[in-house]
Parts: sequence; C-alpha cells; structure tokens
Amino acid sequence: LNVENLSLQSAVTKTVAAIIGMIPEGLVLLTSTVLAVSVVRLSKSKVLVQELYCIETLARVDTLCLDKTGTLTEGIMEVKDYIPINDSDTNMKNILSNIAKFSEDENSTINAIKDYFKDVTNEFVPVKKYAFSSKNKWSAITFENQGSYIIGAPEFILKNNFKKYENTINKYTKDYRVLVLAHTQSKIEKENLPLDTDIIGLLLITDKIRKEAKDTLEYFYKQDVNIKIISGDNPITVSAIAKRAGLTEKLRVIDLSTLNSEEEIQKAALEYDVFGRVKPEEKHLLIRALKEAGHNVAMTGDGVNDCLALKEADCSIAMASGSDAARSVSQLVLLDSNFASMPSVVAEGRRSINNLERSASLFLVKTIYAGILAFLFLFIEMSYPFIPIQLTLASVVTIGIPSFVLALEPNKERVKGKFLVNVLKKSAPPAFTIILNILLICLAGQMFSLSYAKISTLCLTLTGYTSFILLFKICRPFNRIRLILFSTMFYLFIYAIFNLTTLFSITHFNVFMIFLAFIL
Repeated sequence: LNVENLSLQSAVTKTVAAIIGMIPEGLVLLTSTVLAVSVVRLSKSKVLVQELYCIETLARVDTLCLDKTGTLTEGIMEVKDYIPINDSDTNMKNILSNIAKFSEDENSTINAIKDYFKDVTNEFVPVKKYAFSSKNKWSAITFENQGSYIIGAPEFILKNNFKKYENTINKYTKDYRVLVLAHTQSKIEKENLPLDTDIIGLLLITDKIRKEAKDTLEYFYKQDVNIKIISGDNPITVSAIAKRAGLTEKLRVIDLSTLNSEEEIQKAALEYDVFGRVKPEEKHLLIRALKEAGHNVAMTGDGVNDCLALKEADCSIAMASGSDAARSVSQLVLLDSNFASMPSVVAEGRRSINNLERSASLFLVKTIYAGILAFLFLFIEMSYPFIPIQLTLASVVTIGIPSFVLALEPNKERVKGKFLVNVLKKSAPPAFTIILNILLICLAGQMFSLSYAKISTLCLTLTGYTSFILLFKICRPFNRIRLILFSTMFYLFIYAIFNLTTLFSITHFNVFMIFLAFIL
C-alpha cells in the first residue's frame, strides 16, 4: 500500500482491508469440514470420537500400548481346570463354590468362577469380604470357623513361598492364566496377607483370542508402529497370548513386580515389549516414559485401573464394553469393542492430516505473499499491484475449489514430519517467487511506463501461473479426479484472462507484455 497523501482514516481502512485479505479464512472452514467428515466416516465403523483433534494424534502414533484383556482377547474368561496341591479335589471344589457364591466382585475372572463352580456341598458362613484390587491382585473371604480363603496371582499370595511352587506353576502359565487358591487362619489386616498362607491348589483360566487381533497387529507392524502389551497378569502368560495373537517377532518380556524404582520402570519402557504384573500407577509411568522419549503413544484400555494411563497417552482408546470411567477419559470409544476398527481409525486420521497439509500449503502461499507485499508497498512509491477482484480469481481457481476437492479424497500415506514445517516447505518457495515476479514487473513498469492496468494484469497472470505450478506438484501422482481438477481450474483461469476482462479489470496483452511474462 502506498500511504502517501492519504488521510489517517483512509490509511487505516486500506491497511485493515489488506490485513484481512492475508488471513486464510477458508482454511478454518476447511479444517472443520474435514474433521467433521472424519467423525461421520468413523461412526460408520462403530467408532465414537469424543475429542475432534485426536484424529490427527492417532495418525501420528508410532507406539501402541495394548491392554491384553478385552483388546487382544475377548475379555470373557473361562475356567478350564483346577489342580489340587495340598488338599483333596472335592474340598477344593467346595471352597471355590463358596467363594463363587459369596463373592461380591464383578469382573470377568470371578464371573468365570461363578459359571464353573455352582453347586455348594458344604456351605460356609461368610464373615468378611476383601474385594479384588488391581494393586494387590487378590481377593479373599473370611468364613466363620474356616479361616480366610484367598484367590489371585501366585507371586502376590505366596510371596516367599512362591519359589517352592514356581516350577509347578510355570508348567501351566504358557497356556493358561494361573490363579492360586490359598488359606490362612491368621487375620487379614488392612489388605495385607499374613506370612502363614498355605497353598490349596491352582485354578486354570483361559481367555479367547480375538479373531481379528492377528490381522490388526500385522497392519500396525507394516506401518512401523511399535506394539507394547501391558497387563497385570503373569508375563509368561501374557507373552504366550501375544504370540498366539500374531506377535511373531522376538518379544522382550519383563515382570514389572521385580523392579524397585521409577527409574528402572522408565528404562524398561524403552527396552521391553511385554510387561506383566503391572499395577495401575505403573501403567501411567510406562506411558509417560515413552512420551518423554519422543514417542507418540496411543493406549487402549477398558477398566478403571487403565484410567491414569489413558489420560497420560497422546491418544486414548476405550472399549464400549469397559468401565464408565475408562470411556469418559478416552478420546475414542470403540462402540462394538472391536479392535479391528483401529486400522480404519488410523487410515481416516492419515487421510485427514495429509490432505489438510496439502490444502493448507495452497492457502499459505497467498497469506505469505500478500503479507510481505503489503509491508513492502508501504515504502514503495507505487500503488498496490492488485485489484481485489483479481485476487479473487486467483484464489478461487488455485486455492478455494482445489483445496476442498483434495481435502476429501482418499489418502493412506504415513504422516511424516511436523505439520507447519511441511506446509511452509511447500508454500514458501512459490510465495517468494510471486513476490520477486511482482517486484520485477513493477520495476519494468516504471522503466517502460506501463499503465497500472497492464502491471496488475501481468501480476495476476504470473501469480496464477506460479500457483498452478504448486497445484501441479501437489496433485502428483495424478489420478482421474486430480487430472480433471487441474485441467478444469487451468481452463477457467485462461478463459477468465482472455474473455472476462471487464469483470476482472484485465487489459489485453500486447507484444511487450507477452515477452515480459514469458521471460518471468
């Protein structure tokens, strides 16, 4: 803008008008539209999007942390057998039947026990009940004149006596989830088990692998996404299930209960693939450690004990069959609790972000050159080289229509780099080329006494031409839609230049203008 001899009011008005012209207002509408379309498409895949921008986050994920139960497996437990060790078969069955009858826990494990052990031959009288805790990994019931019966993870119940039965237990852990039934006559205080706990027998439980788990995990492997399995179960059991689910790579397995500090857990997060005996607060530490190492982390979960980790993850995904707490803190909810929906979610995120990146580069070309030119023409003794209607023509055929078409087409390419950096790499070169062209045209106009109409016509022509070069690069590789789009927009621009001269304030080309345009 040349502000010489302008009143303050006129100068402010023209400056504000120029600034408004620099704002890529269509980009806001485009972004909202693309993300809204993604939400609709994901709903068809039974995915509820609770936070709009998580679509971008999931598209950039390089580490996926899976909770075993309900994700790799169906989450429906089934008792396969029970192995008496220090008691008779009949008595062990009766104890488990009493636990099944009087337990107030509501989880898949106790439900499996209730389904298997239904007939009580000798009913006990319950005195006190200790609910299952993901921290302690056991539940217990104290019966009148019977002492307390505890059921849960072997390492947490047997403690110092675990080594004595380790070989026996390990025979089953590769194929089953193994629980210990134990007894104590001592009082359980503040959920701390006494040391005189005696083993009664083992309970073998299976969890069915999801049919779709193998194909889904293969998809993520092909996309170079690291898979980490996090579970509160025995690490040997978890790794066996992971292999059955399709994790054929050499898995690095660790029992997190053997670690004693946060530093060890943070180090393990980067070095291992399968984590067993993980407490809820340790899941949170694992996710945080991965994020601090520069990874984009997605976490799936379905229980209350997963909430801390879900909130910490870059992208949190809950199963609809899980707890209300897990669903409320998650950004995505799989409404059919089907892990097979994950590839479509990632693909939709990539389509949205890659297409927005391409379209945004078209918008920012105009923003960059319009902003810099507005500043430069504050000091150049010439009028601003565009009439607003001319910029409208260039914007419609090189930005407006192409950006919306390109933003909604399929795109499964991996998201690479940072959004703004990628956009600027594409938009800055054409923007500075346009600026240089316009400055050279203005200089030639002064040297050869060209009229303002001829200068603005040349500026429009070279600006449109340079913008079409960027559109050509963005459209590659061409498919039918992109070819039709580019050809149509280019034809409309040429048609307007030669046939809509009055509407767009364009003058006819003479020999010198053609020569100058060709050189530039």
